Amino acid sequence: MTSRFDSGECKLAYQDLGPSDAPALILAHPLGFGQHVWHGVLSELHSQLRVITYDLRGHGGSDCPEPPYSMGTLIRDTETLLDHLEIRDCVFLGAGIGGLVAQGLAVKRLDQIRAMVLCGTAAKIGYPAHWKSRIETVRLDGIEAIATEVLKRSFSRKFLASCDLQRWHQSVLQQNPDGYIGCVQAISGTDFYTPTSGLRLPTLGLVGSDDRITPPDLMRETVDLIPGSQFQLFRGAGHLPFVEQPSAFADHLTKFLKTIGHI
Repeated sequence: MTSRFDSGECKLAYQDLGPSDAPALILAHPLGFGQHVWHGVLSELHSQLRVITYDLRGHGGSDCPEPPYSMGTLIRDTETLLDHLEIRDCVFLGAGIGGLVAQGLAVKRLDQIRAMVLCGTAAKIGYPAHWKSRIETVRLDGIEAIATEVLKRSFSRKFLASCDLQRWHQSVLQQNPDGYIGCVQAISGTDFYTPTSGLRLPTLGLVGSDDRITPPDLMRETVDLIPGSQFQLFRGAGHLPFVEQPSAFADHLTKFLKTIGHI
């Protein structure tokens, strides 16, 4: 069941699943997709976890304030949600823009995060010129103008040939253009190489071998900023390995959680 939390700046849609006194796992979705993107992996996760999924502002069931957004604003949204839920010492799994939120929140609130899982993300994603072009396209022609490209870059060719493409196409089309633009602006203005290199917490990096948005070398470069971090490659998967290979994804995540004593 989806709930709504008023952060004081906007209302965030979230789900709080599992025992309330269990170790917490937070899942933050990538750009252009809502919390529904975790559906396939949720049933594979350990039953003794408290799993929180939520929609970033401008996505899914959350409010869509007028852009621009900053990464600091997205981090503050998440911080206040976790405070509202009285969550401390969680493991935070962030994909894409969710991974940037994870890094920023870990720098700001180590009392909230004891370990971090980064999937298909980086300390810096893309370049301002690229993001500026994306913003102009969406502003002029809407989400429809980029939906097909987003899918082609998000999934492996094998998965695209076998999945219900219409379902995922509609998922992208349902995103609010203003929310998409605002989050793109937040990504464009973010460079976490220096703050992330100062982190000292257990970290696992997960990436698909066919990820064309945050390629494996970029992902490895980011997790290598954190001493003692682990890295796992999903052969044949694209930018969203938790969608393409949910069982394998959950297995590697569970192994990490056990290694750090979270379950």
